[in-house]
Amino acid sequence: MSSTDHDIIVIGAGIIGISIALQLQSQGRQVLVLDSKGIAAETSAGNAGAFAFADVMPLATPGIMKKAPLWLMDPLGPLSLRPAYALKILPWMLKFWRASWSDRYQASLFAQANLMALSKAALERQITAVNGEAMIRREGQLQLYEGEAEFNASLSGWQTRKEHGVVFEFLTRPEAIAEIQPGIHPRFTHAGFTPEWKNVCDPALWTQHLADEFQKRGGKIAIATVHAIAVHDSSVTLKSGAADYQASQVVLAAGAWSKKLAQSIGDSLPLDTERGYNTTLPAGAFDLKTHITFSNHGFVVTKIGEGVRIGGAVELGGLNLKPNYKRADTLLDKAASFLPGLKTAGGKQWMGFRPSMPDSLPVISHSSRSKRVIYAFGHGHLGLTQSAGTAELVTALINNKTPDIDLVPFSASRF
Repeated sequence: MSSTDHDIIVIGAGIIGISIALQLQSQGRQVLVLDSKGIAAETSAGNAGAFAFADVMPLATPGIMKKAPLWLMDPLGPLSLRPAYALKILPWMLKFWRASWSDRYQASLFAQANLMALSKAALERQITAVNGEAMIRREGQLQLYEGEAEFNASLSGWQTRKEHGVVFEFLTRPEAIAEIQPGIHPRFTHAGFTPEWKNVCDPALWTQHLADEFQKRGGKIAIATVHAIAVHDSSVTLKSGAADYQASQVVLAAGAWSKKLAQSIGDSLPLDTERGYNTTLPAGAFDLKTHITFSNHGFVVTKIGEGVRIGGAVELGGLNLKPNYKRADTLLDKAASFLPGLKTAGGKQWMGFRPSMPDSLPVISHSSRSKRVIYAFGHGHLGLTQSAGTAELVTALINNKTPDIDLVPFSASRF
């Protein structure tokens, strides 16, 4: 059987999919969102809630492969590889290595910076459109370093941020850091403070707020697991158990689950996962004034509601292996050491799948098989950050308008 035909169907009710649906709706399009579990039921629920527009550098930086073996061999380190997944991810790792070469890195950096600039402006438009200012925290970010040598090693990165318009100031004494955030161990002697950094009060609640606005304005969200996509001359069919869905156009925004659906219409893309872990502590755990990033330890401390979330790091392990919550324990132990007043009792652990491309750039593109299918996935740890910008770009593609930035670097065929 086949359900009623639709104008546009968005597959995925995470922050990317919901943002796209809302933006398309604002342009007069009728949109149905399908998701196997519901609104913000996966990665969009448990991330750090940061709009990380200052993070313009791709993960695959020149020279990173010299450091990677030491990291990968530490199962609890900031970047680890599950042994059971090593062979499966090898093709992705080879593309990651190629992306770290200077020529590819510079091209990815330029593209990422363009997407960040657009997304930063688009977020402000989105906040206004949904009356969302009360859910935004404009409290800046501290990026912390242990000693002058570690700080000096970071300076080239800060210079890159400066070249791309990131506003920051350096703090070179523990006392100066304490003026912004008391309670940090004095071993952290230097910091970069980005005052324009923003966070959302809770990423799950923010996605829900956007979804509520979408539904109030007539949008539809349904629970359905899409197994395959079939493209026809004048429509697209989504195979979903007993019922098929027909649409004029489809947006695939299913995050880490997008790979198989893209394969079903003939696009083989090197999408994998950066599994991230965190622990959310209850109200009163720590008086956090700003978002804190422990750069060389690979994790952040951020406010979520009235509580505190400690999480981050990268584990390359795909979608099916069981979580290794010792990683969350390790991050919590480090946070307790770095923030001596942190109360660690009563925490709730979580693991999520960040959809990751080897060059750190998402896929924002028509399918190579049909202009009726548009891809919007692979944002890594920047899905929330780039959600509003991605929504504007996808809307331009669907409406046959010229996007505000060059989308060639984000093409599905770039690999």
